[in-house]
Amino acid sequence: MKLIFVYGPPAAGKYTVSRRVAELTGLALFHNHLVVDTVSAVFPFGSPSFVRLREQFWMDVFKAAVAEDRSLIFTFQPEGSVSPDFAQRVADLVRGGGGEALLVHLKLSADGQMARIANADRAAFGKLRDRELLAKLQAEFEASERAMPAADLVIDTETVAAEAAAALIVAQLA
Repeated sequence: MKLIFVYGPPAAGKYTVSRRVAELTGLALFHNHLVVDTVSAVFPFGSPSFVRLREQFWMDVFKAAVAEDRSLIFTFQPEGSVSPDFAQRVADLVRGGGGEALLVHLKLSADGQMARIANADRAAFGKLRDRELLAKLQAEFEASERAMPAADLVIDTETVAAEAAAALIVAQLA
């Protein structure tokens, strides 16, 4: 089982790059907004039930994927409502089950985020699109990102196009 765990700040291209990796590899794409959107339909974002159910759903999917040897790509944005050790626990679960976890950090400067944040394609998953809110949350996002385990691959999506970033990830798998 292989897990490609793609993380980074808002607007770094996690979904765009991961979708292309899925096309190139045939791996399933488990986009974090699928769970976020599902749970937030009932519970407000950040509420105790939201936090508990979101993480439980994510972990249940990873456990089942390990048990059934099903490789996948997961997109993730580190932020304050997620346990700081979440990514490490996921990687440990996969590796403990005999799988391989590739942590990919997509980087983007604060200016790059501001330039991309209001893009219309971000509305499809109810992603953050408010520049003022991004500015207010910037320090929290950066602190959460620093708490992540060391990445196996770091890609600056301000200088590397999505297609090239996907090719780098696929090459890292080989």
